[in-house]
Amino acid sequence: MLDRKMAESNLFSDVSLLITHYNRSSSLERLLQTLKDQQISFGEIIVSDDASQPLHLDYIKSLHNKFDFTLITTPVNKGLGNNINKGQAAVKTPYLLYIQEDFVPLPKFLGAFKDALQFMRERSELDIVRFYAYSSFPYLKPFQKGFSEMLYQPWYLETQKIYMYSDHPHLRRSTFAERFGTYTEGIKSDKTEYEMCVSFIQNNGKGLFYNDFSSLLSQENSSAEPSTVKRANWRQSSNPLVAMVRSVYRVIKYNYDLHVDTRFKRPR
Repeated sequence: MLDRKMAESNLFSDVSLLITHYNRSSSLERLLQTLKDQQISFGEIIVSDDASQPLHLDYIKSLHNKFDFTLITTPVNKGLGNNINKGQAAVKTPYLLYIQEDFVPLPKFLGAFKDALQFMRERSELDIVRFYAYSSFPYLKPFQKGFSEMLYQPWYLETQKIYMYSDHPHLRRSTFAERFGTYTEGIKSDKTEYEMCVSFIQNNGKGLFYNDFSSLLSQENSSAEPSTVKRANWRQSSNPLVAMVRSVYRVIKYNYDLHVDTRFKRPR
């Protein structure tokens, strides 16, 4: 009886879980199984696949015997932007939890997710709540229960200010596309994410960031199912000269894109 009550309390009927997937079906199974083990369930689960190899697609279809989800496919690989857009278009609930298939929720995730959902329900001005990052957002104002409000001003110098939005796991409203537009398609995934970051700031997005950002989920890639994102060497180089040039370039480019190029700004 206690287990049943716990399961019912962890049913989020007004939230859709959107998982984007590409050629990592074992990782997808691990994510779904972890959520099941933690007795976390949603109004719907949508798996949006970007033309994975038949081996992976067949395995995903076999997972229907264990998990309840809707699989949305495409005959041709169209990139991250299209993969999120078609998944987002299928959502029927007021809120959307976005997670890529290589993430695993840790024990603390459930409590933080409940708090985040309550904040979103109570505060209509919030557009997003972020649960994971590689580093802390640079400008934060303490909020509640381990979360902080992300702040933005044009004169802030830290280049990471651009990431008020991120493709890392987050909760948002299902009306996100109406507010910030759909994701740009036909370009590399990093560029897709960057353009949504610009749109989020240009359209005055508001959001929260979990302070202990590495304690809620882990990103796990194996040699059998490695990361599918490839980045140019100059973006990762630790050479001091390269790092300095990269930093100056980003300050100039980010501020130009945010305050001069207003093509992502939407009418209110």
